[in-house]
Amino acid sequence: MDFFGAPESIIIRGARQNNLKNISLDLPLEKLVVITGPSGSGKSSLAFDTLFAEGQRRYIESLSAYARQFLEQVSKPDVDLIDGLSPAIAIEQKTISSHPRSTVGTVTNIYDYLRLLFARLGSVIDPESGTALQKQTEEDIFNSLDNLGAGEKVQIFASVVRGRKGEFLREFEQWRRAGFTKVRIDGKFFDLHDPILISRHQQHDIDILLDVVTVGAIETPSRLKEALVLADKYSEGALRVVRRSDGNENLFSKKLVSFSSGSSFPDLEPRLFSFNSPHGMCASCKGTGWVEKGHKASAKRPSIKNLIVDEDLVEETEGEELENFETCGQCKGSRLRPEALCVRIAEKTISELCEKSCIDLKSFFEKEIPESLAKHPVMQRIGAEVISRLHFLINVGVGYLSLNRGTQSLSGGEAQRIRLATQLGSQLSGVLYVLDEPSIGLHPRDQQKLLTSLKNLRDLGNTVVVVEHDEETMLAADFLVDIGPGAGIHGGNVVAIGAPEKFLKDFSESSTARFLTKKDFVFEPHDPRTGNSKTIDILGCKGHNLKDVNLSLPLGKFIVFSGVSGSGKSSLVRDTLEKALIKKMYHSLQEPLHFKEMRGFDNVDKVVHVDQKPIGRTPRSNPATYTGLFSLLRTLYSQSPDAQIRGYTPGTFSFNVKGGRCDNCEGAGRVKVEMHFMADVFVPCEVCHGRRYRREVLEVRFRGKSVSDVLDLSIEEALPVFENQPLIEPKLRTLLDVGLGYIKLGQSATTLSGGEAQRIKLARELSKRSTGKTIYFLDEPSTGLHFDDVKKLLVLLQKLVDLGNTVVVIEHNLDIICAADWVVDLGPEAAQNGGKIVFEGSPLDLAKAKSTTSLTAKFVKEYFEKRGLL
Repeated sequence: MDFFGAPESIIIRGARQNNLKNISLDLPLEKLVVITGPSGSGKSSLAFDTLFAEGQRRYIESLSAYARQFLEQVSKPDVDLIDGLSPAIAIEQKTISSHPRSTVGTVTNIYDYLRLLFARLGSVIDPESGTALQKQTEEDIFNSLDNLGAGEKVQIFASVVRGRKGEFLREFEQWRRAGFTKVRIDGKFFDLHDPILISRHQQHDIDILLDVVTVGAIETPSRLKEALVLADKYSEGALRVVRRSDGNENLFSKKLVSFSSGSSFPDLEPRLFSFNSPHGMCASCKGTGWVEKGHKASAKRPSIKNLIVDEDLVEETEGEELENFETCGQCKGSRLRPEALCVRIAEKTISELCEKSCIDLKSFFEKEIPESLAKHPVMQRIGAEVISRLHFLINVGVGYLSLNRGTQSLSGGEAQRIRLATQLGSQLSGVLYVLDEPSIGLHPRDQQKLLTSLKNLRDLGNTVVVVEHDEETMLAADFLVDIGPGAGIHGGNVVAIGAPEKFLKDFSESSTARFLTKKDFVFEPHDPRTGNSKTIDILGCKGHNLKDVNLSLPLGKFIVFSGVSGSGKSSLVRDTLEKALIKKMYHSLQEPLHFKEMRGFDNVDKVVHVDQKPIGRTPRSNPATYTGLFSLLRTLYSQSPDAQIRGYTPGTFSFNVKGGRCDNCEGAGRVKVEMHFMADVFVPCEVCHGRRYRREVLEVRFRGKSVSDVLDLSIEEALPVFENQPLIEPKLRTLLDVGLGYIKLGQSATTLSGGEAQRIKLARELSKRSTGKTIYFLDEPSTGLHFDDVKKLLVLLQKLVDLGNTVVVIEHNLDIICAADWVVDLGPEAAQNGGKIVFEGSPLDLAKAKSTTSLTAKFVKEYFEKRGLL
């Protein structure tokens, strides 16, 4: 289907990447373009595997001859022509660092600005006296000396020991050999040529006499300069000046020194505040903020979930990290050395600022900086940069995050929006940005902020292409592309295209258009379930931002926890309730957040958590291995006549062990090419041509298909092949029911989205026998789902509840919230302004609520009104 004629466009002709059906279309430049359609329809194939991949390939082509030698091995997208393509940047959900030292502050560069600010304007506070420490210049010292009055004789000492225990016999000898004759110890003079014996158990102050000068004498300035040079060498710049007439003395220092404790401070440099530098990191925890307890013998133990013993499960078995680590006692989790924590701006350390949410930190810079400091040129310049970047973070909906939040703890949506905020701060123009569902994890209240940010990126002169399922984003787009009509082989076509108003008017055959025009709905209204009259009660929850929350969870219902991002949903559900149940029922070593008491846990007999973490950490992990399908398939192939004759075992058909796999690629199907100048590239194995196995193993077939052929089948394609296999067919059927018919059995786990991984896990649980007393926990299961897919998901979840189970979901999607039996809304705001339960009840009651502080209520009310239910 061809669509031509858009002026100043990215012209695409004959795109056939993955499941795309030779499509041609024009995408307008410098516009906000939304590509939508069912999961697996080909949206990412068009946006990332075609547009972005070709942009990246052309970038490599523009590099040096050395770089271009690898170009033949970087595959070109399967497309006839792409014209009008500008430099491309992909902002995905998997592109942020998960290194334990990586934080929100470091990846956004805001922490670098703070380090510079503290190095230039920070005040060093003596930890013992609480006074600000300052260093003096030579001019300051000369001026102070002149103030003593002309003709006064003064003694100049190098203050070499301040409040330290010891006999210092070696030091006395070194000073004598250096030519010094007298020292003053605790106020008394001693000759260095005489034996000096002092108590090693007492603290001492020791000064070396450098000179005796007369104030105002012609030679005094030069002699004082010589004394300063000696003080730099022997006492780190600490100089003591004593007036002989009355013994009055002053202590000066060209460096930062605490005269109460005797300790000196390093020069204030940006690296002093870096926990990634040996100059700034805490010596105890090496800048990580935590230390190993030491008494734990093992780093992992088997998961509480069912273990699958299978030689193909390389890293599939989920593990539960032991509580091996605790907050570092020396730095209290700040990651920095003590000296860095003595430096303050407006009475705050850099660590204290990084503990604030982005919203509170922006308020600090705008309202809490003293006027005298706010007018300083350095503060004006750096402060403006910090405020600008915090503004971008707030506008993309992650203002509740703190700068010290580790990136490994961020969701895919949070990570992507942080990268988006960073790009907004870079102020680039003429770039093609490709984003993957930036609305993931956003409350409807924050969606408008995100859209404003995307439009700002467009208005800078960029083309913004967004793969999205969110209704508000679609309607706010300049141009809509609907790929479909179905998933996998049933997708790959351009179903509808154009500006939103044209899209909604002219394309009634598009399922997307039907949902947007309210001709189709995700779910039909129903009366909330009464449940089984039993509850789980957890009282006094105070972890993170929770405000002494008491929760009574009704069982036998479909329950949704809602609220703005950062309101405390995950803290209450995942980190408190779920972990408390797992610890009680399975003796888990993971500790829940603080709570006082839990009752009713014996009303459930099984806890299942279905999250969005990858089903495996390596490309060898795939849906077949994770669900146990591959074990059944290998057994089936080993029982065939050809395999029996050749003596093949199930292990022969494994690509993870020696025997049947290709020796060249070791069963990976591809080999790594080290690029040196950029990320490594993987190319198909030249021996097995990506098929993973030795030739003779591939000669064993079931219904005409080798084991490699089967791994290359989609779930939908595999179902008729194995329809008569009673152990295999139900597992395939369940994967199809959760909307994953388009994914391949052997598809690499690293290519699956968080939503796809979650649905694979859900399918694995659905294929097990239900007890009727199971509690299921899911975190934003609508991630990556089109309206049609959400509809299918809701049918499955409702089926679980109909069997007597309890399903607990954390969600922002209004279709899922309004389909629930019971809603628990947290808030009212994020971070410290949240952490309270602001509503409990049915969705309809939430829509009708008049005296609630719930920010969700407004959107639920609008939802019911649009459907004529209120």
